[in-house]
Order: sequence, then structure tokens, then C-alpha cells
Amino acid sequence: MFREQQHSEGWQRQRLPFLFLIPVFILVLAAAVQFLWNAILPEVTHAGIISYWQSLGLLALCRILVGGFGHGGRSSRPRFGRPPLMKEKWMEMSSEEKQKFREEWRSRCEHRNP
Repeated sequence: MFREQQHSEGWQRQRLPFLFLIPVFILVLAAAVQFLWNAILPEVTHAGIISYWQSLGLLALCRILVGGFGHGGRSSRPRFGRPPLMKEKWMEMSSEEKQKFREEWRSRCEHRNP
């Protein structure tokens, strides 16, 4: 039990610097957004110049609208109810099933390519 406690404390000490780097990264990213916005958009789209705090708010808005509140990126564990990836499904099909699948998609796509 004592070893487990030492191991978890060591892991928490290693993680501590990363917790300080996350806000720094966000603040630097906001500065980059402000610089790029002010360098490109006013000339191209006649948009107004934004302040640092507006760029930080824009980052937060983008995260809410596009990224959601969960963790970003793909996780290695499958989500509940998620269908299997097409490649995996294809590898599990018999040759008859593959031929039937091809014919079905060919019939669906015929009207697109006359």
C-alpha cells in the first residue's frame, strides 16, 4: 500500500508542471489568433480589428460551438453504440457479401454518373 501511495504522489508531481503550461498555452494561442485575425481578415473581408480579450473569447466560442465540452480527439476505446469501422466490417464480410454490397452501392450511385 505504501508503494502505491508513493507511485501516485510521484505521478502527481510529474503532472503538476503540465497543469501550469495549459493556461500559458491557451494565452499564447489567443495572442496568435489575435495576430492572425488582425493581419488577414481586415484586409480580406473588411472585418474589424479585435483585441486580445476578444480573441480569447473567440477561442472559447469556437470550442463551445465546434469542440463541445468533452475531451478532444479520438479516443482508443469505442463509444457506446458506435458502428464498427468500415474497414473492419469489410474484412469480416464473405466474398458473397462483398459482391452484394458492391452491387447495392453501384445501383445507388447509377443516377449520379450517367
